[in-house]
Amino acid sequence: MSGWERLSAAQRAWVQERLADAHVVTDMSWNVVESIVLRVRSGDEDVVVKAGGRNNHHIGRELSAHPEYTRSLVESALAAPLRDSDASLRVMILDFLAGELVQGTDAETHTPTYMQAGALLRALHQQETRTDADYWPRTIARALAWFDQPHRVEPETEQKTRDVLRSAAAKPVAVVPTHGDWQPRNWLIDGETVRVIDFGRFAFRPAATDFTRLAAQQWRGRPDLEAAFFDGYGDDPRDRDDWRLERLQEAVGTACWAFQVGDEQFEAQGHRMLAEVLAEY
Repeated sequence: MSGWERLSAAQRAWVQERLADAHVVTDMSWNVVESIVLRVRSGDEDVVVKAGGRNNHHIGRELSAHPEYTRSLVESALAAPLRDSDASLRVMILDFLAGELVQGTDAETHTPTYMQAGALLRALHQQETRTDADYWPRTIARALAWFDQPHRVEPETEQKTRDVLRSAAAKPVAVVPTHGDWQPRNWLIDGETVRVIDFGRFAFRPAATDFTRLAAQQWRGRPDLEAAFFDGYGDDPRDRDDWRLERLQEAVGTACWAFQVGDEQFEAQGHRMLAEVLAEY
């Protein structure tokens, strides 16, 4: 298999019109969602081709991040510039960034990694702030909707979670440009430099939403990593009540989505997250 067969005929034609003598070097897809990520060689350079199927929303989100909200990171060679795209075909071409994924390497446990990651995220967040009066109503409704789909959350836990979500104050909040999946699997380490990839969940949200996955994973039992992150970020914008609610809705989505895609390890993490945050209420 060459790798090209994972793209639709229209997507392949579009890419091959733009990349002379291109061939797939590596298929870097996660194979969990309907997204394809290929490292492609054209001439003497490598690029990344990202494509999505009919139900893929990540390509559109990523295109909304480029070039405006990625510009400062791209200019510092800390994120990949977008070369070309076709939103109707759900396909894009980006520069290939040097480095290896932080996840699973020694860098994932080192404080300098998190200090850089905090600084990178601040560069993204500080670009613009808006007020969103509908953020919490949308977010709570989406979390509740997960329970209307197949899941394995215990009935008592589901009911308590529903009660907390329904009683939450839906106040206006400040929202900023967020990455949406800020964690070591989307960071590259190149020597001592940390870079960021994959803006497929980009959207305007409260800043703290970009901390939830770290809090559920790498920061557990490692307050030094959390402290290093906020040293790089500059301050800690988390509001106690909003932070609990963010973690709760994240836990619901994690447990239910992971069950639907058959990721039992991630599902178990979602159930643990639910138990931990509900204990705070």
